[in-house]
Amino acid sequence: MYPDIRPHEARLNVTWRGQNGDLIDPVPYSASDRQLKRWAQEAIEHGGISGIGRRGPISLRDFVVDRFPASATTPFNRIFIRPKTPFG
Repeated sequence: MYPDIRPHEARLNVTWRGQNGDLIDPVPYSASDRQLKRWAQEAIEHGGISGIGRRGPISLRDFVVDRFPASATTPFNRIFIRPKTPFG
């Protein structure tokens, strides 16, 4: 499904105000939480996440970053940025 993701990269998924989507390009799995939030913020502000409408200035400062390594069922790393409550 995501053959373009290398072992050192991850699919970045974001939940924002009840909407959810993946960043188009993979991100480094080792990126800091701050870097990941900044990339996600810029993508949301400019409409770069499918499933989340363009928003203009936003803040993801209080959001949580969850990391999940590749597994037998999901053969690529995943990172999720979400509100403190899992329901956005």
